Amino acid sequence: MAGLIALIAWVSFALQTDVTIHRMLARGLGVIDGIERLSSYLTNLTVFACAICFTCVAVRARTPPGHFFRRPPVVTAIVVYVVFVGIAYNVLLRHLWTPSGYRAMLNECLHTVIPLLAVVYWLLFVPRFHLLPRDCLSWLLYPLCYLFVTLWRGSRTGFYPYPFIDVDDLGYRHVFVNASLLVLGFVLLMGVFVAINHRRPRVTASSRDTLDNPPDA
Repeated sequence: MAGLIALIAWVSFALQTDVTIHRMLARGLGVIDGIERLSSYLTNLTVFACAICFTCVAVRARTPPGHFFRRPPVVTAIVVYVVFVGIAYNVLLRHLWTPSGYRAMLNECLHTVIPLLAVVYWLLFVPRFHLLPRDCLSWLLYPLCYLFVTLWRGSRTGFYPYPFIDVDDLGYRHVFVNASLLVLGFVLLMGVFVAINHRRPRVTASSRDTLDNPPDA
């Protein structure tokens, strides 16, 4: 199942890369501009991280950095990220456009299929692990860093990837409120996963370190 998730994530990321670069080339810009635009979206960055993580899980990587991505707290963090992306898109952005053809399929893979499969995998195969407070705090680094970089880059280029953080249109005060609500939503989602983790049966010490010994499912 990890291999399937990794495959869908890699293919989706590759197709999205192709779409974005071709769009930028059609506007008279370059490949570097396309890569920069691609990296502006939280969805693309998160799906890329998801592809790396589940690839490491599928091949049972035992050397750094693969071993790091197989640790249950890391897998859990990435699942939380991709689920947050899926929820945010379907609640806040889906109504803004209606893709057709393979773009519609790509859109569903990025925002629905991968998040759902990641949750199912986490529920079935990620064992209970000991969660330290610093683990929870470290999970916040990714969304907060993304938000900071996006606002900084937007102040320089005038491009904001999402309408709810468009400073030029909404102003910093409104954007700060929106960003605070999004962070709160992420913390609540994180709390759900933490609560589920703590209600699971205890496992052996070896299972807490990596996913070498997942529970039967």
